[in-house]
Amino acid sequence: MNNQLSTNPVISIHNLDHYFGQGDLRKQVLSDINLKLYSGEIVILTGPSGSGKTTLLTLMGGLRSAQSGSLQILGQEILGANKQQLTQLRQQIGYIFQAHNLLAFLTAKENVRMSLELHDEYLEQDMDAKAISILESVGLGNRADYYPESLSGGQKQRVAIARALISHPKIILADEPTAALDSKSGRDAVEIMQRLAQEQGCTILLVTHDNRILDIANRIIYMEDGRLVPKPDSVAAEPNLNSTRTHH
Repeated sequence: MNNQLSTNPVISIHNLDHYFGQGDLRKQVLSDINLKLYSGEIVILTGPSGSGKTTLLTLMGGLRSAQSGSLQILGQEILGANKQQLTQLRQQIGYIFQAHNLLAFLTAKENVRMSLELHDEYLEQDMDAKAISILESVGLGNRADYYPESLSGGQKQRVAIARALISHPKIILADEPTAALDSKSGRDAVEIMQRLAQEQGCTILLVTHDNRILDIANRIIYMEDGRLVPKPDSVAAEPNLNSTRTHH
């Protein structure tokens, strides 16, 4: 476990509510969410389908605008943030989804490199070399010129992990990254994610139903009916920051 956890939250959520629909069809999907995530932490968010986990993940990733309460990501308040602010924020976040979302007409190297091309500071650098280097670190250096159709499910997900991590994001958000993988491939994928994130000191929030990977977390958060609820029999210990902090 990474014990270099910072005391400054990278994500800080207070009294967050979220609704879908309008008028009579308006439905509350998140209720009074309070949560802090710290630099270097690996946090798993779990709970039944339809409990609001993915909605919360998309809000944390700046993929939706927050509606009420406070949601600060890397010091930026998301409530009322404009499109440009959200775009800048998203450049500091890596996303890994259940569907790897690789572009079929690009090789593994090109899929990974594409993530660098969004960042001006990398445009003058050797992006191919960087892409190959991170593919080597996920065990796919010899697959750099393969297209997705020639890769297994586990290999595609490792390319997606490399793509998410290559620009050294401060936060990784992963939504069911092992759902389409067998037990060994899923385990390999999250251990690679864990190792690379620890090397880079970034925070991981991982939404999962996969009980086989719960042990990689610093802590586990349980969601039910749009609320974060205590689940004493399955919640991991609070990260070793100090003995006085509490979390929801």
